[in-house]
Amino acid sequence: MLIKRGNGPNPLKGWQVDRSAIRTIGQDLRRPECILAERDGTLWAADARGGVMRINPDGTQALIAQSPDDHFDLRVNSEQSLLFGTLPNGLAFSKTGDILIANFGTDRLELMTRDGKIRTLYDSLDGKPLGKVNFVMRDSRDRIWITVSTRVNPWDKALRSTLADGYILLLDEHGLRVAAEGFAFTNEVKFDADEEWLYIAESAAKRVTRMRVTAKGELTDREIYGPANLGDGFIDGISFDSYGNLWGTMVIADRLIAITPQGDVLELLDDGNHEANARAEAEYATGNPISFETLNATGGSIAPWLACVTFGGADLKTAYLGGLKASTIPYFESPVAGLPLAHW
Repeated sequence: MLIKRGNGPNPLKGWQVDRSAIRTIGQDLRRPECILAERDGTLWAADARGGVMRINPDGTQALIAQSPDDHFDLRVNSEQSLLFGTLPNGLAFSKTGDILIANFGTDRLELMTRDGKIRTLYDSLDGKPLGKVNFVMRDSRDRIWITVSTRVNPWDKALRSTLADGYILLLDEHGLRVAAEGFAFTNEVKFDADEEWLYIAESAAKRVTRMRVTAKGELTDREIYGPANLGDGFIDGISFDSYGNLWGTMVIADRLIAITPQGDVLELLDDGNHEANARAEAEYATGNPISFETLNATGGSIAPWLACVTFGGADLKTAYLGGLKASTIPYFESPVAGLPLAHW
């Protein structure tokens, strides 16, 4: 199934998402920021009520949460909804099949069983709070990689070009430790097929960086991957396909892009509000935080505030989109299979 990376014609060259072919699954979701896919077609989407929504292949669904919290309602108060209360964000399957949750609201790394029992794994390191825990990923060696976007609270004050206090944690047989720091709002991270490089979405810097990974889990040789500025929006979710393209979502601008193995950027979908995006970009350019009033005006109609892209389906050619303002999950067929994650 895997294409030899970077050889032959790139399946994404000249291809864009056909809006008329997009379908949806799931309903009444709350902030499906991250999506996990299983071989049998089951999806698990982060849910702002304090857990995950399990969506079966036939479309039936069930909220899995220990104590559902209904604080999240963007229609009533977006600032209150996004800055306070539990906010499950990044998800990963543990080796046993339970779900690791990076909770962006409680600032904790949590573990939830498939029947909804949640316990905190870590909320501090060396006696200090972790900060805004954003994403979690398990690799083939069963190492757990965790990103912390910022120590600034409320976090919206950190989405600016003049701050880089994000960092990456590694949890392995030696315990929890800082693997690298100095990132501008650390977001999703992914490995390439050989797990040689770790790719890091730096949202506030509008770029992807990468670092070489040693056998001991040390991160070295930091460099920018692709353009130093990816354009409108803020890079959020990233996923490799089997050719070697790194797909990325540009939240706020609602663009879906891909960085080719040669470092070029392909725009696969543009669903943003261009007028509102221009105002957001102008405020970002000042070096100050973007106002909530400006942010609230942005977002498209497919997966508003596009935040993640996940490959699933039996052949890994179904691309699912998650959005911070979305209430359903759009999906479409990709011309190239996704790169399998550790749980696949």
